[in-house]
Amino acid sequence: MGQSCVNAKRFIVEEPVADEFVAAFTAAAAALKTSDPTDVDTAIGPMARASLRDTLHDQVRRTLAAGAVLTTGGHVPEGPGCYYPPTVLDHVRPGMAAFDEETFGPVAAITRAADADEAIALANRTEYGLGAALWTSDLDRARHLARTLDAGAVFINGMVASDPRLPFGGIKKSGYGRELGAEGIREFVNIKTVWIGPATPTA
Repeated sequence: MGQSCVNAKRFIVEEPVADEFVAAFTAAAAALKTSDPTDVDTAIGPMARASLRDTLHDQVRRTLAAGAVLTTGGHVPEGPGCYYPPTVLDHVRPGMAAFDEETFGPVAAITRAADADEAIALANRTEYGLGAALWTSDLDRARHLARTLDAGAVFINGMVASDPRLPFGGIKKSGYGRELGAEGIREFVNIKTVWIGPATPTA
């Protein structure tokens, strides 16, 4: 449902593969069944409450009004429950709600970048910095690009996840400090400083 701080929200795709990516992503999103979460065939259940869905739908409407393109979803279904369909927005740019704000629901904002340098600049153009996922078949390139991403964690060819073996936390408005891992344990430890000056001569 996208109602997690580490869920993917913005997808920044290099232009040469953008059309193919958007087509495949849209088809996969549209095929997800939105229904009763107790149904084993359901992929998308209801949102936690109506106010969250209303906020999300307002972000979608404002993004579309600013010039983004809707490829699937983007409407409030009739009937009971706080359902919202998987929604894909293409041609999202800085200044649009789905780019600048955190969308806490099943909405994917796709931004097209001319090349890797612009992709990194767009990725870093946010008030948040919890996690980023970087996808490429060139691992040397990935290692270089990972250093330039402003995020508390960068996952290469994998989705951002919380693992008790690894320190987890963000930068910017995504907080400070770390939980989990050895660094997280140290957050709960009081460090005592003992300083001893030069010995005083005795008579």
